[in-house]
Amino acid sequence: MKALFYTREFPPYVYGGAGVHVEYLATELAKLMEVEVRCFGDQNQQSKQLSVKGFPFENPDFDHSNAKLKAVLQTLSTCIQMNAANIDADIVHCHTWYAQFAGIVTKLCYGIPLVITTHSLEPLRPWKREQLGRGYEASSWIEKTAIEMADAVIAVSNETKADVLKYFDVDKNKVKVIYNGINLKEYVLTSETSTLDEYGIDKSKPYVLFVGRITRQKGIIYLVNAIKYINAETQIVLCAGAPDTPEIAKEMESSILEIKKGRKNVIWIEKMLQKKEVIQLYSHADVFCCPSIYEPFGIINIEAMACQTAVVASAVGGIKEVVVNGETGILVPLEQQTTAPFEPVNPDKFSRDLAAGINKLIKDKSLRETMAKNGRKRVEETFDWIAIAKQVADLYQSLLNEKK
Repeated sequence: MKALFYTREFPPYVYGGAGVHVEYLATELAKLMEVEVRCFGDQNQQSKQLSVKGFPFENPDFDHSNAKLKAVLQTLSTCIQMNAANIDADIVHCHTWYAQFAGIVTKLCYGIPLVITTHSLEPLRPWKREQLGRGYEASSWIEKTAIEMADAVIAVSNETKADVLKYFDVDKNKVKVIYNGINLKEYVLTSETSTLDEYGIDKSKPYVLFVGRITRQKGIIYLVNAIKYINAETQIVLCAGAPDTPEIAKEMESSILEIKKGRKNVIWIEKMLQKKEVIQLYSHADVFCCPSIYEPFGIINIEAMACQTAVVASAVGGIKEVVVNGETGILVPLEQQTTAPFEPVNPDKFSRDLAAGINKLIKDKSLRETMAKNGRKRVEETFDWIAIAKQVADLYQSLLNEKK
């Protein structure tokens, strides 16, 4: 069996959880079958079971396009290029809407069964219109078309499966829940502190950590607004880069500048760090905070748990299936608007509740340590890529059996 992955992200160009997912799933699946990855970029790798080929995304032909539509138009162009090269795979598997148009074309032109992993859903990310303008209509159409014509849809949580069935016309028997995973040998507690030293984090003081992109979805603004309610001795470390839009970048910058007028222990690392650096930050953090307002799974939470860090996270989406409230962390209730843009009904209350959870864990070392051990155990038992890759391989085989 040979599987063909289409993805926007693949190392060294990874900026989100979907890219992390694709990297590790491809690596583990390659132990079971031949895997070819076609991605956005200039990658060119070849091994016995895993090959990776990048296709150009930046294209001077689109230099004069509407600024918000440029990314969508370039995406469609790259997806066509991906199909122009010969295809000899048995299964095509797409990750995120950026690559789904490539999967649509492959299924139509080559007759290959199509699998879609839903890392997020456009109907639940209306703020993407800020980034894409009318291109959001295009991305939504691509996603809807791909999901509804797919031979199988992988939902990364039960909550995501429910959302797929709510927003799309899909046979429920085609939707299978397969969780995200983690490399348990890579994400482990480390005593290394060079990254803390580099960014001026005081090793004698506690700190709460955020890791993620600057986007509405990740809810970082609510954590920033919570800082004034967090114990003054607690350092705030925000490892946050890759803003969705110039507007949210400016909003983040102005909020941080305002906070720093009265508080000097806020450290903003304005870029996405390498894994080894992030693992250091996870390992030495007293609390990891995930304030997302939409999160189909939340792979960052299992990264933190694997590094034995207690978690404070919003009780939304797949996070509720990852973080066990009171055992591996604290889940903060989030009352959201029932229609787009799904923001908190009471933003200040949400920020206060995040701060209350953080303060509780900072004050209680015994509780933190218990949650840290429980978190590592849960990750080992539930989120191992070896078992997850086997589930995906079995799904592929079932589709090929149906085709015979």
